[in-house]
Amino acid sequence: MVVIRSHETCSSTPYDVFLSFRGEDTRYTFTDHLYKALLQHGFYTFRDEDEMQKGERLKSELEKAIPQSKSSIIVISEDYASSTWCLDELVMILGRRRTSGHVVLPVFYHVEPSEVRKQTGRIADAFAKYEKQCDGKTDSEGKRTWMEKIQGWRSALKEVADLNGHHHVDGYESKFIDKIIEDTKVNVSRTPLHVDPYIIGIHSQVEKINIWLQDGSNNDIVRAICGMGGIGKTTMAKIVYHQNFQSFDGSSFITNIREESKQLEGSLKLQTQLISDITKRNPRNIHNVHAGLAEIRNLVFSKRVLLVLDDVEDVDRLYDVLGRPDWLFRGSKVIITTRHESMLQPHQMLRVEKLGQGESFKLFSLQAFGKDFPPESYTKHTIRAVQICEGLPLALKVIGTFLSRKREGEWVLELTKLESIPHREILEILKISYDSLQDNYDKSLFLDIACFFVGINIDYAIKILEKWDHLVKIRIQNLINRCLLTIDHRMVLTMHRLIQDMGRKVVQEESREVGERSRLWHHQEVLNVLEYETGTKAVEGLTLDMHMLKEVGNHGKKSNYEEFRNKSILSMYASSLKRSFINFNYGQSVSTTRTSQNDVYLRTDAFTSMRKLRLLVLNYVQLAGNFDNFPKGLVWLSWHGFPLKSIPVEFHLKKLVALDLSHSRLERVWMETPVCYLFICFSSFLNLW
Repeated sequence: MVVIRSHETCSSTPYDVFLSFRGEDTRYTFTDHLYKALLQHGFYTFRDEDEMQKGERLKSELEKAIPQSKSSIIVISEDYASSTWCLDELVMILGRRRTSGHVVLPVFYHVEPSEVRKQTGRIADAFAKYEKQCDGKTDSEGKRTWMEKIQGWRSALKEVADLNGHHHVDGYESKFIDKIIEDTKVNVSRTPLHVDPYIIGIHSQVEKINIWLQDGSNNDIVRAICGMGGIGKTTMAKIVYHQNFQSFDGSSFITNIREESKQLEGSLKLQTQLISDITKRNPRNIHNVHAGLAEIRNLVFSKRVLLVLDDVEDVDRLYDVLGRPDWLFRGSKVIITTRHESMLQPHQMLRVEKLGQGESFKLFSLQAFGKDFPPESYTKHTIRAVQICEGLPLALKVIGTFLSRKREGEWVLELTKLESIPHREILEILKISYDSLQDNYDKSLFLDIACFFVGINIDYAIKILEKWDHLVKIRIQNLINRCLLTIDHRMVLTMHRLIQDMGRKVVQEESREVGERSRLWHHQEVLNVLEYETGTKAVEGLTLDMHMLKEVGNHGKKSNYEEFRNKSILSMYASSLKRSFINFNYGQSVSTTRTSQNDVYLRTDAFTSMRKLRLLVLNYVQLAGNFDNFPKGLVWLSWHGFPLKSIPVEFHLKKLVALDLSHSRLERVWMETPVCYLFICFSSFLNLW
């Protein structure tokens, strides 16, 4: 299939490695051996072949090659600093590292890292020559430019000396190269996190975090970045992570913890990602949270690690899953992003404030016009838009992108609409981008993703969604272009929480009656709809996860699940249960029994009126009755814990694209129509026929 990426990150990366070196020192010796080893291991590597090409043509090629490379290996030899070409190249590479997460591996070849850091020995000699050249310049502008260049080179050498790398003085070069190859395998497989291209107003706060991250102490191991939704917390965390992760022995950036921790086996998933990120391998034998904690403790006890934990709601519960800060090795750091200002001690909190008028003006202009300022005729409109967004970066981004496609007359109309929104309600401001979608299919796709597909692999989602819309790939790209959707480094569909909330609010406003809305995702509301059989033909998608409802009950709040169970539901339709489930063996009956005292049985009749139902998630749900009138247009059915031994013949599966019956009691699978995705993992005694 066509891989769809955000337009900000779609530039190609044809090279695995950009190889930087001083040709006179190592071109025909060490660097040549390293280059051949990289090629032999399948790494597509850029190196400039002919020094005589140095000039504007090669400089242009290098400026393209560095951004098009996943990583760089910098071979710093004894006379590396005597080449201004090498120093310029180093500055370009480190600039790319700071802005995009480009991975840099320094190799100190017959030179001490401390010599590079302190700039002594031959490096000092080289800079003495540069400073003498600077003193010899007669024009003040040229002298100032040359001095700035020298300072940039010095800063770059100090920065690269502080990165984790390899140091070779003597011994077998072949073994040394093998170590570099092993690190390159890890670096090339690491996908950078997406960072917005326009970063405004947070550089001073980023610098504060960088100083703390680099102090190497055990004081204040944990810091929290806090602020309202859409203010830029995650963006700031990504920037500091990109700039610092290579200085640690291991690192992990875990996104969307609040939502992940609510999912079934979400805690295990978070632990698995943390262990995998640090060790660069898939963990084994992690069957429960306690085993995961033991593995994490062993890992972080002896390694200096950087952990970024995004969107945390309960820090104590987080520690119960990912471990305690006092387990961490000296110099390790943990960054948390949260909306809660009281999560840690005041001195551990960094609050992200709204942008000022000037910063807002610049960010909006970049989004709407691609430059720091608007055309003169649009200045007054830009000022109005900035006032509406009230310094919130997400709103500036969404509205700027939305208006960038409009003529000046349309700007006036749209801004007037926005100004009429009471109290500048942020969801209503964001909704204007949804309202501008000209195609109802685009709107429908946006609502489907907001309600059901956030966190889902894009390939899987497209296979399902294109069943009724063959243009779904184009529509996804349209949503991306309007800043309503992104695809993260794992190729998973993601949405900012406020954007998702806006989409779900659109659905809620369809009707006051839950059963008359097009998409139902709130588990407690769905339980009521199915219990009282109030669903209608308006329902196109529905999700209910009984384990999720039990989780709510287990954390202090009495859920509808508990209320529902306490109504003695079996007595409400005992006659139906006596007729038993339509069963597994094609017409033979099986008695209906509870697998545990807490099981709740709903009726299949609750779905009879939902004739337009396409998307259905019924995880760990027990259904009583027959399936003759079950929805016939299902495209996606996820039923974890499916209670039957086989799929009833009455089930209408002709339109089904994806069937997920993981953790079920299936013994046999009989399918009249093949599906694209069939998940039947962890089903005991299973035979396929």
